[in-house]
Amino acid sequence: MQNNPCGNIRAGSLACIYALAASALLGACATVQPPVAAPSALSVPSTWSTMAAAVPVQPATSLAHWWQRFDNPLLTALITQALQANTSVHSAQAALAQARAQQDVQQAGLAPTVVASTSAQRNRVGRQDASNLFQAGFDASWEPDVFGGQRSTVAASRADTLAAQTSLADVQVSLAAEVAVNLITLRGLQARLAIAQSNLDTQTETLQITRWRTQAGLTSSLDLEQAVAASEQTAALLPALQTSIDQNLHALAVLTGQAPGALQASLAPAQPIPQAPADLALAFPAETLRQRADVRSAEHRVSAALARVSAADAARYPSFGLSGSLGLSALTLGTLTDGASVLKSLLASVSVPVLDGGARRAQVRVQRAVLDQAHSSYQATVLGALQEVEDALVALRGDRDRLARLQAAAEAASNAELLARQRYTSGLIDFSAVLDTQRTLLATQDGVASAEADVVSDHVRLYKALGGGWVPDTEPA
Repeated sequence: MQNNPCGNIRAGSLACIYALAASALLGACATVQPPVAAPSALSVPSTWSTMAAAVPVQPATSLAHWWQRFDNPLLTALITQALQANTSVHSAQAALAQARAQQDVQQAGLAPTVVASTSAQRNRVGRQDASNLFQAGFDASWEPDVFGGQRSTVAASRADTLAAQTSLADVQVSLAAEVAVNLITLRGLQARLAIAQSNLDTQTETLQITRWRTQAGLTSSLDLEQAVAASEQTAALLPALQTSIDQNLHALAVLTGQAPGALQASLAPAQPIPQAPADLALAFPAETLRQRADVRSAEHRVSAALARVSAADAARYPSFGLSGSLGLSALTLGTLTDGASVLKSLLASVSVPVLDGGARRAQVRVQRAVLDQAHSSYQATVLGALQEVEDALVALRGDRDRLARLQAAAEAASNAELLARQRYTSGLIDFSAVLDTQRTLLATQDGVASAEADVVSDHVRLYKALGGGWVPDTEPA
């Protein structure tokens, strides 16, 4: 319990209030620095520099569930499972819950606080009779936010909450893309394994023919040894491809929150590579930045740093406080409810920083440096986002051209290999021509499978770069 420092509660209340008002007026005469201006934003190009002329740019399209554009139920199921069970998502969700709770803590600081208390005390000095003291009451306090320091702190916490929310979205965006790329890579490896096995079967047939011709004296043992070497080289590809397949299976299981071998039964059977949609939902650069979760998160970090500069600046000026108590105090429980046992107090206080060795001004400089760092991080995020889209467009264009040429080469290599085997069986050409055509066929078919997977993966990376995988809010960037 506090005694009344302003005298009798009835006569002193007005005096305390007048003192507080006078202090507020004096504090308001101090020169408060104007709000810190937000750093200027980067200029954003109006269109993509590497965009193909055949790809029209359109207004921002919802890419929240871009994986459904691939029309692959297994891909959709894996991404859904990963978004629900992945440990990175759970960690980001916990960080968001922490930020929201911290915002509530800061918001509560703007309201008065009331504390109820009760106590019973028994004292005895020497041989004197023991005495009792019973107390019960309420204590209340409030600090008016005259210079906006507390409001700035609340604004910073609110911006941190929004940043945590968009950070969660960024984790989900990256996770969905990673699951899709791993599944596409898996199907590409399975296709390459089937191609290697098919070529090995063909080379085994050629090896058998060469053995017969060698036994018949129609060819030398050199051809036989070359045929053995070629088939063994192809066979050596199978374990390496199977190892990569198993590793991708493990990665997909972990991404979906399961043990490494959990998806062996469902994903081990080979299936075609998921086909990318024919149309591109390519948005303008400015709209793309508004769709990206990492850019939004960096914006909120700048807003939080800006609010903390204002809060640090407000800490340099006077702070005010109002507190009071209302309670009961008596020597016995029976007299605790008497009017004579009522205690009242009211306290008005002003705290003015006089000498602190420049600590408060230094804290302002600290927060300004944090703001500069946040703005530099925001600029780097924007530039990185623009580069990511441009790189994805370049990769998609190049891989499409590479795939078209590899398909033409694979078709020609298949015809050449068939003709070479027929002529070698008839004794019209030597075995070196057969080896060359078979090596070329294997290389071109393997290249086609890899290029097909790369083209589909480029679509995934492009949708990720365009901000797909979450639902942006309507808040202006």
